[in-house]
Amino acid sequence: MKVLFLDLDSTNPNHLGCYGYHRNTSPNIDRIAEEGVRFTNYYTSDAPCFPSRTALMTGKFGIHNGVVNHGGSAADVRHEGVNRGFKDKLATESFPSLFRSMNMKTTLISPFAERHSAYTFYAGFNEMHNTGQSGGELAEDVTPTVLNWLEQNANKDDWFLYVNYWDPHTPYRTPETFGNPFEGEPLPVWLTDEIFEKHKEKVGPHSVHEINMFDNNTYPEYPRYPGEIKNKDDLRKMIDGYDCGIRYMDEHVGYIFKQLEKQGLMDEVIIIITSDHGENMGELGIYGEHGTSDQGTCRIPMIIRWPGYKKGHVDHGLHYHLDLLPTVAEIVGKEPQASWDGQSYADTITKGEDTGRDYLVVSQCAHVCQRSVRFGDWLYIRTYHDGYHLFNKEMLYNIKNDPLETTDLAAERSDLCRQAVYYLMEWHDEMMGTMPFDIDPLWTVMKEGGPLHAKGHLKKYIERLEETGRGHAIPELKRRHPQELR
Repeated sequence: MKVLFLDLDSTNPNHLGCYGYHRNTSPNIDRIAEEGVRFTNYYTSDAPCFPSRTALMTGKFGIHNGVVNHGGSAADVRHEGVNRGFKDKLATESFPSLFRSMNMKTTLISPFAERHSAYTFYAGFNEMHNTGQSGGELAEDVTPTVLNWLEQNANKDDWFLYVNYWDPHTPYRTPETFGNPFEGEPLPVWLTDEIFEKHKEKVGPHSVHEINMFDNNTYPEYPRYPGEIKNKDDLRKMIDGYDCGIRYMDEHVGYIFKQLEKQGLMDEVIIIITSDHGENMGELGIYGEHGTSDQGTCRIPMIIRWPGYKKGHVDHGLHYHLDLLPTVAEIVGKEPQASWDGQSYADTITKGEDTGRDYLVVSQCAHVCQRSVRFGDWLYIRTYHDGYHLFNKEMLYNIKNDPLETTDLAAERSDLCRQAVYYLMEWHDEMMGTMPFDIDPLWTVMKEGGPLHAKGHLKKYIERLEETGRGHAIPELKRRHPQELR
C-alpha cells in the first residue's frame, strides 16, 4: 500500500475549483476530486494550526489532548503522568503509527514541528525532513525534497508520505515571476458592495482596517499582501494574492503527480488532500486569518482517492478531521485505538453511504476563545474571549443562505440557540467524562489571560483605534477586558 498525504496549510475549500469556485485555482487537486470522494462538510475539531494538527495526529479533541492554544500551558500535549511506560502512547496510537503497525515506511516532509515546538508531531514517523523555514517556505522550497524522495522510494512497497505546503498561509508570498493568472477576473459573488461596506464598520485583528493583525503595516518583500483594504482594488489584491498562493501550490502538487506518472505509480497510490484549517476571506468580516471557530476557519477540504473504491462521489455528511484515523483503520482491517475520539466513515469511501454525524463541535482558543456547533444549515458560535472583535456572546448564522456570516440570527432564533447549547453541553459532558483530567483547557487559556495572539495587544490597539477615528469601540473593549489594561 502506498499513501500520499497532502497537507495544504490554510486552504479554504471555497477557493478550490472542485468545490465550485469560479476561478481556475486548482486543476491538479480537481483532478483527484474527480477520481475519488470529495467531502463538503469536513471540519477541523480544533483550530488553528497547532491544535488542528495535534487533534489529527493524536486522534483526540483538543479538550482531551490538551493543545488548544499557540502558547501557555494549553500549548503542550498532556503528559501521561505516572502511568507512562517506557514509551508514551503516541508511539503506537498516533496517525502515522497506524501505518507503522502495517510495517510501512512513514515519512514526513514539513517544518511544522519546529514552527510550533510541536515535537510530538514527529511521533510515528521513522523519517523526517524539515524544509527549514519554519512555515515561510515557498512550494519551490518543498517540492525538490518530495521529488527526490519519490525517485528513491516510490517504487518500494508500503509507504506513507506526508507532505506539507504553506503557500496559502499569510502573508501571501507567491513569487512575482509567477504573475497573476486571475488579473481582471471577477471577485467571488458573495463579496458584494453592501457586504464590503458593512465590513468597514468592524473592528478587530484582520478586519479590513488591520490586515496585519493589529495594524496596517505592509512589507516590501510581500507585495501581494495589503496592510489595509480601503476599496475594491485593495480587496482584489487580497483575494488575488490568496488565490495565487493556491494556484502556485497546485502547480507543485502537479509536479508530484507527474513524478508518480513517470514511475508508473499514479493509479495505485492512495491520495489524501486536506488542510489544517481554512482561511477567512470575508467570513465574519475577517480577511487573511484563521482565528475563529467559524465556517471560514474550521471548514476544510477533504479529498480521498482510494483506488478500487468510490470514484467521483460527493459526500455532504458532517465529519471531523480526526475521523480519518478510524476510517483508515477500518478500511485496512485494523482495530481502532480506544483513545481515538473519531468515528469511521469508511462506508462512504467504499460504498458511497452516508456516515455523517448529527452535529459537530469545533473550537478555537489561539486568537479568540470560542466553541461552535455545526448542525443542519446552522452554525452557532459561543464566545468566551472575543479577541477584540466585539463579537456577541452568542451568534447564529444560516450558512447555507449566508456563507459570509453577515447576519447574526441569534436574537430571532433563540430556539435554535437553545438546541445548539444542548448539543454543546452533551459534547462537553462526554468529553469531561471520558478523560482522566478534570480541567477543560479552554478555561486554562482564559485563566492565563486569554488566547496567545490577542494577549498583550489591547493597549496598543486602543491607541490605533483612537488615531483612526474609531474611538466608539473603545469603551466596550475596556468593559470586556479590564484586566488587560492594568
